[in-house]
Amino acid sequence: MLIVLLIAAFLLTSCKKDSQVNNGTNAATGASANNFLSADTYKSLNVEIQYMPGYKPDDASLNNFKSFLKARLNKPDGINFIQREISPQSGKALSVNDIILIENNSRSLFSSANGMAAYILITDGEYAAGNRVLGIAYRNTSVALFGKTIHENSGNIGQTSREKLETTVLDHEFGHLFGLVDNGSPMQQNHLDAAHGKHCNNPDCLMYYASETTDILGILLTGNIPQPDANCIADLRANGGK
Repeated sequence: MLIVLLIAAFLLTSCKKDSQVNNGTNAATGASANNFLSADTYKSLNVEIQYMPGYKPDDASLNNFKSFLKARLNKPDGINFIQREISPQSGKALSVNDIILIENNSRSLFSSANGMAAYILITDGEYAAGNRVLGIAYRNTSVALFGKTIHENSGNIGQTSREKLETTVLDHEFGHLFGLVDNGSPMQQNHLDAAHGKHCNNPDCLMYYASETTDILGILLTGNIPQPDANCIADLRANGGK
């Protein structure tokens, strides 16, 4: 995944506000890590999933994703998913600015006394910065999955299953929202892959850079959905998670 650091001032005039999270939904990826991980501010999490026609996530993928969240987050009042189909983009390759505009116009859930909120957009096109990218985390509570690229590379004969690929990308991108690696949840031991940005240096870890690109396909074809390694789990626990 490519982590995009956004300057809050650039978005102030266009983004809806969340009064309970510092800098609302405009902050950089990882800025709300502790709010996700701990129960100090929010005891529940509401995840808004918006998908374009033909790209509704598999139920099995979402079940796996919820299990991942429950295993890592202290949210005693529960984790809820709300799904909605939104207007297509006709397969257009989308930039980060395009994705932000869609979120600004479509997102309806924001953190409040009812719990923390996160946003997932699943597009009908590729990422404008590269068609090998499967997903990005681009704000403190927001991720996007590139549905066209995911569908083209999974679910057919000789390919990995849709469930395995969707689950991996969802888990990986939310790992970035949780502050991994060294981007909101401080490292307890050095395991940063400096050559690939905020990723883990363990090729068997969920947070290895390959999990956000088509480089993961061969691994998933013969292996299991990657899990966070001991170093990543230690970072999450030190910042309020499980």
